[in-house]
Amino acid sequence: MARTRSASAHHKVIEAALELVAEHGVNATSMDAIARKSGVSKATIYNHWADKDALLLDIMAEVHGIHTRPKFDSGDTRADLAAVLGYRPPDTTGLREQIMVHFMAYSATNVAFGMAWRNLVMEQPRRELRRLLISGIAKGELSKDMDSELALALLLGPMIYWHVFLKKTAGDPTHLANGAVAVFWKAFSHGRRAPSPAPEPQFAPSKLTGNPSQQPPLK
Repeated sequence: MARTRSASAHHKVIEAALELVAEHGVNATSMDAIARKSGVSKATIYNHWADKDALLLDIMAEVHGIHTRPKFDSGDTRADLAAVLGYRPPDTTGLREQIMVHFMAYSATNVAFGMAWRNLVMEQPRRELRRLLISGIAKGELSKDMDSELALALLLGPMIYWHVFLKKTAGDPTHLANGAVAVFWKAFSHGRRAPSPAPEPQFAPSKLTGNPSQQPPLK
């Protein structure tokens, strides 16, 4: 089906903005520059997006495949957990890695944008995991005593590690995702007692010295 004029203009603006941000960064990419490169008037652009930040968020949705993300509802809770953790959207533009550094720098100085970006992109897998955990408990697969926030941290932690340390050398996170879910399943599957939080460290009283690490805890 052919694109409508509005959809075609929308696509042209997204593509132009994406290329400009990848090449010049966020702050150096103006709405005027986007209009020139896309061939779409500023008036039309502002009919689609309220401001530059709204356009930037739409770019993030595009490169992260937010609108085409799978449902992860095969009915197999364990497989779906691993699928959420290991999912990477196809990089149809080849520019995702180039723009990430620019968006992170922009978010560091624009807190509101950073929060909106997190809610749009980073919260989605967290919500999906939470839904699957609730479903797993309802089906009797996972312990009802499970601490949901601890469970999410244990599942997402290895994937954050992958993004920070392994992405450059290990292009596919599937193996790590499967391993993380396997370990999690052993700890939280029905019939196993959920791990208790680690106890607070206890400090034995010691004589006061000049070394702060040897001081007793403050009461």
